[in-house]
Amino acid sequence: MMPIRAAKRLAATAALALALAGGLPLAISGLPAPLAPAPASAQENRVAAVVNSDAITLRDLQSRRRLFQITSRLPDTPEVRERLTPQILRLLIDERLRLQEMRRRRIAVLDEDIAGTLRRIEQQNGLPEGGLVRQLRSSGVDPRTLIDQLRVQIGWTRLVRARIGDQAAVSDDEAEEALARLRAQVGQPEYLVSEIFLPIDNPDRAGEVQRFASGIIEQLRRGAPFAVLASQFSQGASADQGGDLGWVQAGQVDEEVEKVITQMPPGAISNPIRTAGGLSIVALRAKRAIGQSEETVYTMRQVFRPWPDGQNPDVETVAALQRAVARASNCAEFEGLAAQAGSTRPADPGPVSESQMPGPLRAFMAQQPVNRPSQPIIATDGVAIVMICNKEREGGLPSKEQIANSLLRDRLELMSRQMVRELRRRAFIEVRLEQNARPQGAAAEDEGPRTETPRRGRRQSGPTRTERPS
Repeated sequence: MMPIRAAKRLAATAALALALAGGLPLAISGLPAPLAPAPASAQENRVAAVVNSDAITLRDLQSRRRLFQITSRLPDTPEVRERLTPQILRLLIDERLRLQEMRRRRIAVLDEDIAGTLRRIEQQNGLPEGGLVRQLRSSGVDPRTLIDQLRVQIGWTRLVRARIGDQAAVSDDEAEEALARLRAQVGQPEYLVSEIFLPIDNPDRAGEVQRFASGIIEQLRRGAPFAVLASQFSQGASADQGGDLGWVQAGQVDEEVEKVITQMPPGAISNPIRTAGGLSIVALRAKRAIGQSEETVYTMRQVFRPWPDGQNPDVETVAALQRAVARASNCAEFEGLAAQAGSTRPADPGPVSESQMPGPLRAFMAQQPVNRPSQPIIATDGVAIVMICNKEREGGLPSKEQIANSLLRDRLELMSRQMVRELRRRAFIEVRLEQNARPQGAAAEDEGPRTETPRRGRRQSGPTRTERPS
């Protein structure tokens, strides 16, 4: 596989799906119409959980799980489904809480916002306009699951920023102070890190989260994209960037995470790390010395076509790919031709530094001129052609603006976690799955589950677990 990994890559597969039971329109002006709904069985219509006054059905749960399995290339086996179900239900519950808070505070997300986000995902992955929706439909996934999820993602970010208000502003003095600390560390190592954060709200469920984290690590080490799993499951603020934390230095991450990344080789995936509030899984993408490691950073476009049989190089496949992009004289033209050629990789992998490349590819890229299709790059699973849009030498110390952005990200993440914990503490959450399929991850904050008599008039559907605020 062509080893190009980007710090800001957001794969189309990182787009999440959430089928919200009621409350959101099924057809949206300017956005793709949903699939004609297949008749739901009585089993699918069963309530998996109640979040305050909203229901999450088994169909919601199965739809989200199905999309995740497709996008992460996980096998569709009973074992995988059993492992995924608890954490997916927990995510659906948290997302429903976020949506309810958005409605209460009247945070609006326009159809144009969602349509723009869909288009950016398609562009980043070399898909033509409407290509992502067609892929979802061909896999039997209703596009409204993606649209609803994007609505929550966009709206929650706006709500957190509004809630934090003036506290989000980073002053020049704060940025300068952080820059001074960095100057004192010149020559010390810094690390390019991605993270998946899984919260543990109740110590009684630490074992369950640990098992789920181990399952994620197993899939990552088998080749599942880190950005996909991070955007699906991470509860950190970096989730919408595929878990990317950027370059971090000593003292900028949890102490236990820092102990691990200082011992990891680039390219490694950690075991679960117990941190404040949960578990972290980190990937170390690169390592360098602060202020002393200038390197070339490439902006590029790529087109990829797999071998017909999946493994044996084919001369006609190489020739066809060369013909497809031969006319391109700049990156915009190359990206358009790559989409027409049916590339199966993102056209824009994001900024790629030379430290992220193995030696042979680094030498190849150093000799490649700008705005010219490269010679074919032969890999075990297919062939790629790239076009370099720009080369820049980067390194040294970050600017005050970059430091301010990092401080802002940390504040937003802390506020987001606090808000979700408070919403869970106040919420009425009732899990109704049967014992052998019941997710255990929806307890109220700082409180174990307790059983109570259901509210009058509510029809029961199997065994329940009910949680209420104290």
